[in-house]
Amino acid sequence: MYKIIGGDKKEYGPITADDLRRWIAEGRLSGQSLVQAEGSGEWRTLSAFPEFADALLAQSGQAPSAGAIPPPVSTVAWTAEALGRRPELQIGRCLGQSWSLLAANFGLFFGATFLVWLITLGCQFIPIIGGVVNWLIYGVLYGGLYLIFLNRIRGRPASIGDVFAGFSFGFAQLMLAGFVCKLLATIGLWCCLVLPGLYLAVAWIFSVPLVADKRLEFWSAMELSRKMVTRVWFQTLGLLLVAFLPVVLTFLFVQIRISFEVYPVMQDLMTSGPPDFSHLMNVMMQIAKLSIPLTLLLKFVLLLNLPFALGAIMYAYEGLFGARSAPTA
Repeated sequence: MYKIIGGDKKEYGPITADDLRRWIAEGRLSGQSLVQAEGSGEWRTLSAFPEFADALLAQSGQAPSAGAIPPPVSTVAWTAEALGRRPELQIGRCLGQSWSLLAANFGLFFGATFLVWLITLGCQFIPIIGGVVNWLIYGVLYGGLYLIFLNRIRGRPASIGDVFAGFSFGFAQLMLAGFVCKLLATIGLWCCLVLPGLYLAVAWIFSVPLVADKRLEFWSAMELSRKMVTRVWFQTLGLLLVAFLPVVLTFLFVQIRISFEVYPVMQDLMTSGPPDFSHLMNVMMQIAKLSIPLTLLLKFVLLLNLPFALGAIMYAYEGLFGARSAPTA
């Protein structure tokens, strides 16, 4: 949200970024108009906000480039500026804005999400190395996907093909951000009980977007995400739980359903005397027959849920990071 000083020298707002872009397009604001980002307390010219650069270019008759990516930033200076501001994350606003954004861009968002979903699902059917490949390309694919959402939030053009943008820039850093976050969070979940892994999974939620959007090095992005989210950790967790509620409920249903079916079979196996290889194989086949359709159900619900959830996450990201100036190196 923003406040502005109008041509009559009066203060207006708070208004949304979309309202600002519309007023720019209508010629009511220019690059020299004074704007204040909510919570900053600092008045700056509109041209100092990178999220409105394309709208100002369009106003001057220059077309913004499709899938434009901001220039690299000075990591130290920009990180210090970002952490120096009071973080705000309003769950209801993020969810409401995501719903409106999805309604206006449903074909683009669903198509891009389906493409990423299909690739990651296909990796799981690759014998032996499929899981590793999935982890390695996770950050690269989601980096491109996040940029699609961010570009539309900022009024920039985007296309389904931008999903693969991460392969042409920052490939190594995106790959490392996705892989390291997943690896360390999983180690935390399985080796250090649940709480450390849960904390890290939530704290690092903006690592890949920071690499894709601000071109940060992967560890700098992870640290910035962790430090910022730690200050609004419970709000971030609440946003993720609500945004992914269909997936959470389906996951619980799948786990309970499998447990009810598997427990009697395993109990019978444990009390049936000496191990019988053929009987064990039959038990494993029964478990697989039950698990596969339920797992596919969970994947399908994830596909339907992702466009809305990613929009909410990116609005939270924009509120925490996007309205800050990003000085070039």
